[in-house]
Amino acid sequence: MNRILKEDRDIAITNSRKIVDARNYIIHGYDSFSADIFWSIVINHLPKLKEEVQSLLEQ
Repeated sequence: MNRILKEDRDIAITNSRKIVDARNYIIHGYDSFSADIFWSIVINHLPKLKEEVQSLLEQ
C-alpha cells in the first residue's frame, strides 16, 4: 500500500494511510496493537477494502 500511495496519493482506497500504520504495528510487534483491534479491522474494514481493490482492478 505504501508503494501505491507513493505513486498516486489520490488512489481510491479508504483509510489507506491507516492501512499502512496498522501494518507497521503488526510487523514491528508494538504492544499497543491487540487481537481485538486486529479482529475489528478484519470484520469491519477488510470487506470494504476488498471491494475497492476489485473495483480498481476492473478499471
